[in-house]
Amino acid sequence: MKLTAPVHVLKGKAKALKRSQAISMTEALDQIARAEGFSSWSLLQSKVKAFAPKTTEELLDYLYPGDLLLIGARPGLGKTTMALQLLLQAIKQGRQCFFFSLEYSKKALIEKLTALDQQFELNQPLLALDISDEISADYIINQTKERVTEGSLIAVDYLQLLDQNRNKPPLQQQIEDLKSYARAQKCILVFISQIDRRFDEGERAIPTIKDVRLPNPLDMGLFNKSVFVKNGQIYI
Repeated sequence: MKLTAPVHVLKGKAKALKRSQAISMTEALDQIARAEGFSSWSLLQSKVKAFAPKTTEELLDYLYPGDLLLIGARPGLGKTTMALQLLLQAIKQGRQCFFFSLEYSKKALIEKLTALDQQFELNQPLLALDISDEISADYIINQTKERVTEGSLIAVDYLQLLDQNRNKPPLQQQIEDLKSYARAQKCILVFISQIDRRFDEGERAIPTIKDVRLPNPLDMGLFNKSVFVKNGQIYI
């Protein structure tokens, strides 16, 4: 299920429609819903809430320009693979993509990409791999601003390393800056994230946003979407 715009944008369109046509908000919302293929606004909302992507193709459709997505998992359970699959899927749609890693070597990333797609081109023009030790919000913005376009994907591997060096700004400031950048450029930011060791799989099989490891303070509300990965499966 893919709406033409996020729900909050559709609500804004409904408000404008209400003013321009002098109709009730309920009627305006229903008009917007019908344009999206639903008989009413309440039905649209129920379908949006019930939708849960199960594949990388569906996950890509789940994302809109300006989104900040967090992909979380315990070590070795597929979070980096999921992010790379997202980029490969976006490349097939002709989108410019970027992968910034403070964890992997370029050789290791290429090996992962070729394992996921045997047709992957080493000099793929739509994918930039960057493993600089200088990776931070400012660095990411400077390295992408000349090439980023609406719908571009920028993946960061991984969240907790962005402020590991004390000469870099606090994590909170960096994510705020990247959120503003994503909205301004209409691109999508994907953050790979560690899960806290205290997460007990005996009590819950799948972690939540509350289980993200945070060595430094961060408002998790900055991420408007999050998914968790276990053995290649996606959980919202």
